[in-house]
Amino acid sequence: MSRDEHKKRLTGPYRNIQGAIWLIGLAIIAWQNWWWPGILVLVAISLIFEAVLMQLAPHAVEEDRPLAPQPAASTLASPAAPVQEHRAELLPLTCPKCGGPLRGHEVKWTGPQSADCPYCGANLPMNPISSS
Repeated sequence: MSRDEHKKRLTGPYRNIQGAIWLIGLAIIAWQNWWWPGILVLVAISLIFEAVLMQLAPHAVEEDRPLAPQPAASTLASPAAPVQEHRAELLPLTCPKCGGPLRGHEVKWTGPQSADCPYCGANLPMNPISSS
């Protein structure tokens, strides 16, 4: 297979049918103790099923695309991006909408001082900063 060719794979229920063919075939082979020629017959049946599907149902097969190459890491150190601090102390103890308990590591942070409830998705009002 060349670099430009992509492997084709079965999708959806057709992949499940392929798996069922293999499971049933292996069960029959084990039951009949017909391992050596039986496995070759099972491979042939599997390949014939896949070839027939490619002809009759082209939507049953999709190309397996390779992952995009990762860019090379830069040898020069880039300045670190500023880290956004999540102010967990500003969170209320419970969600005002659903009453669920809130913890800083469980909420969905939408900004440095903005979060959504993990239970109902409501935007949480932040407690004012108290200066002591």
